Amino acid sequence: MGTSIFTPGAEVVTARGRGAVVDVRATHSGKFVFGVEDADGEVTYFTEKALRLAEG
Repeated sequence: MGTSIFTPGAEVVTARGRGAVVDVRATHSGKFVFGVEDADGEVTYFTEKALRLAEG
């Protein structure tokens, strides 16, 4: 995973809103995807490029 700052528990912002990283998985191509749980409890997976750390 290298030096990713998106570890479980990190608060992030996605195109769908704010959430918390709850899962990190490797794909078959060797990239990582991050499971983000939103306020409704739905988990959606994103690549690192689709995430930003939440401020405050």
